[in-house]
Amino acid sequence: MINSAFQVWYIFPIIILTFIIRTPWFKGILGEFQVNLILNRLPQNEYYRLKNITLLTEDGTTQIDHIVVSKFGVFIIETKNLKGWVFGSANQKLWTQKIFKYSSTFQNPIHQNYKHLKTLEAQLSAIFCRCIYR
Repeated sequence: MINSAFQVWYIFPIIILTFIIRTPWFKGILGEFQVNLILNRLPQNEYYRLKNITLLTEDGTTQIDHIVVSKFGVFIIETKNLKGWVFGSANQKLWTQKIFKYSSTFQNPIHQNYKHLKTLEAQLSAIFCRCIYR
């Protein structure tokens, strides 16, 4: 009996790992990792990358996944790692992800990125104005 228990000990870590891999948390980390791999290919002397930046807003905070600064402009990147069907239009506040019978809603990434843009713009304007008027 004890000998057979030692032979199947590896099943429990596999079950736990399978559960973790299916969570939205892990899928988000995987998506961020994939975007980081792509952004790491950019020439470091031409592109300055920032990730996971949290900025204060009037109603709390907002978290920006990636900011890329270059001579071509400032790029704000929002990462979503989803599968299945995604339904939503540009002016809807929430979008829907559907996988067979499972449905969930998430914030419209266009609206989310617009808030990131306006928040970053306001923060940079405030910094720029302080520097000029000193």
